[in-house]
Amino acid sequence: MASFEELKGKYQSVLDIIQQEQVSVKNLHQQDGKLFIKGIAPSQEAANKVWDEIKRVNPSADDIIADFPVNTSMQEQQPRSEPQQRAQPQTQTQQQQPAANVRLYIVKAGDTLSKISQHFYGSADDYLKIFEANKDQLSDPNKIQVGQELKIPAA
Repeated sequence: MASFEELKGKYQSVLDIIQQEQVSVKNLHQQDGKLFIKGIAPSQEAANKVWDEIKRVNPSADDIIADFPVNTSMQEQQPRSEPQQRAQPQTQTQQQQPAANVRLYIVKAGDTLSKISQHFYGSADDYLKIFEANKDQLSDPNKIQVGQELKIPAA
């Protein structure tokens, strides 16, 4: 099993992008033999850049647990020129994010993975795609919680 320092070294380029994109890191530690990173991203674009780098470093992402919810109020602290594009990064709209093949969705009351799958993929039967992409936070596809942020992989 890799040490904390070895994992940090492996993912140093991810940590560099986190810093470049001004993602506010809340947790950085080793948990269950994996590097655990939780931070607040100022935009969906920033979160996508971090995820792109994680996938570049380790496409299976089997030794890292990461979560980067977006807090758009952080944008005011950054001089950025495209706030209109990110005004509603976590709504149920079909907003495309070409930099990463993953969208984020916040679970609402009454949601199920099947219902979310129907919305994004047009088929409730594809709920396992969402479950597999979120195994870092889900242990049972029937147990999701309101407010939980789920990664929605491309169809």
